[in-house]
Amino acid sequence: MTSQSRAIPVLLTRPSGSADRFANDLMVRLKDQIRIVQSPLMQPEALSPDWPDLPYGAVILTSETGALSAARLLDEGRSLPTLAYCVGDRTAEVARAAGFVARSAQGDAEALLDMILSLPEPGPYLHLRGRDARGALAPRLAAKGRPAHAAIVYDQRPIALTDDARALLAGHDPVIVPLFSPRTAQLFCDQAPKGAPLWIAAISQGAGKAASGLSPARLKVAERPDAASMLAVVESFVTDPHA
Repeated sequence: MTSQSRAIPVLLTRPSGSADRFANDLMVRLKDQIRIVQSPLMQPEALSPDWPDLPYGAVILTSETGALSAARLLDEGRSLPTLAYCVGDRTAEVARAAGFVARSAQGDAEALLDMILSLPEPGPYLHLRGRDARGALAPRLAAKGRPAHAAIVYDQRPIALTDDARALLAGHDPVIVPLFSPRTAQLFCDQAPKGAPLWIAAISQGAGKAASGLSPARLKVAERPDAASMLAVVESFVTDPHA
């Protein structure tokens, strides 16, 4: 086992709640083989928009932050349907905790779209999303005869890398950086120094493409767009550092 003094640093750029859970899962698996450094690149900002008063059959949730926003809106007294179609298991878990009957697509936006189209629920749907979102689910559903409306219920405000993160990236030793979205990958590219010895774990091809501008020493895309697959990529970097 790698000694603590030679632990490989893992730089986590997710918001604190998500980063804490991922860090805990990593430490359970890899213990003193890694050293966690957190530097969130985005800070969620709550929004409370209006949306058309329609008999929505379900809400669509494409992120954990979207599910948390749905819970907040319920607490604010907003009326929402009880059925939630969710992009993945973690989003569905958060939605259930808020009182929704949640169904997970266990994948990405494309898997969610396919799941919704396979079900008899005709809509209309209410997609609670962030300002920056991929997939264009509402218009694509509408084009398939399933009316849907998108409401922007949160924003993700970019924030700078911490001094600790910058110092880490300025060194000569490898740094593992899991990137959980194309936008996070782009924000990281905008701030990370060129030439840093990066080992990038990308949650999707889009995130990997955005990170490729840094010419990382290693880049591996997760088999599935979820935390479990990202854990597996990081573990592969640590257990086989020369592959």
